[in-house]
Amino acid sequence: MTGPEARGGLTGLVDVPAGSFRMGSTDFYPEEGPVREVRVDAFAVERHPVTNAQFAAFVADTGHVTVAEQAPDPADFPGADPALLVPGGLVFTPTPGPVPLDRWDLWWRWQPGACWRTPQGPGSSTDGIEEHPVVLVAYDDALAYARWAGRDLPTEAEHEYAARGGGGTSTYAWGEERTPGGRLMANTWQGRFPYRNDGADGWRGTSPVGAFPANGYGLHDLVGNVWEWTRTLFLTGADRDAADELARGDGGGPAPVAEAAAVSSCCAPDRSTMVAAPDLQALTERSVAPGERHPRRVLKGGSHLCAPEYCLRYRPPARSPQSEDSATTHLGFRCVLRAA
Repeated sequence: MTGPEARGGLTGLVDVPAGSFRMGSTDFYPEEGPVREVRVDAFAVERHPVTNAQFAAFVADTGHVTVAEQAPDPADFPGADPALLVPGGLVFTPTPGPVPLDRWDLWWRWQPGACWRTPQGPGSSTDGIEEHPVVLVAYDDALAYARWAGRDLPTEAEHEYAARGGGGTSTYAWGEERTPGGRLMANTWQGRFPYRNDGADGWRGTSPVGAFPANGYGLHDLVGNVWEWTRTLFLTGADRDAADELARGDGGGPAPVAEAAAVSSCCAPDRSTMVAAPDLQALTERSVAPGERHPRRVLKGGSHLCAPEYCLRYRPPARSPQSEDSATTHLGFRCVLRAA
């Protein structure tokens, strides 16, 4: 069965009113600036990230094969051992003890056979975690689901605006204190990263959607649990606005030229430079990291792997660059619906 009849398990939508807000931050990581006034049109956003059960229904209805279930293109990995170019994804693995926090390769492993169905690799499954966010989905997988659902992925501005829940410019979506009154407000790393995970209210790794408090709009997990894909190409500086406009399909006028900037992803080293004209092809090409072939999109929200000493990105302005072909165990998505 295809079409709307097959979509009865979609996440309920929450209306977010139009408004203006101060987007970005200059208090933590340089790629979050500049701070500027941004207006967002009214839209509706899914109450929580897409779950394993919901993604399974999509796959059953369409036969979709995810990026992680396909062998990597050798052209993307020149010089790689062909025997290693097999379907799989990046799986977080705690280290035995303290390690340098610039060595992401010590806690991420390439796991053949890891995909949304078997998130830890062969022998694992989503049994018992059907209501957790689906992970190991690349950008094209998330976009395919959104189109099947008759929805879209959010822009970076929409995600950040919704994550604030109607609040102001506080550090966290819920205020200035990380744990107000000792209450944990989001699923983030508790303990010492990346070797000691004490659990977020008992959860190590992803948690069921809705397990942590909703924000002012009634939305869950826009901060923490899993990073979420957006439609916005990853750029920095003044060209961020042009990228967000293009993500909405609005085009946009010329943007100022900015200085080149280097930015690190939470998953792997990454770099970005600026572009003068907000032309879709130019922006797309310039979002590609040196030595890579795929454009990068903005991830928002932080994840269960974010820790104060390593990745203090469980805040609405936080952002991370990610290649569109990436599939990891801390990356998911949710959808939005805009007025026609």
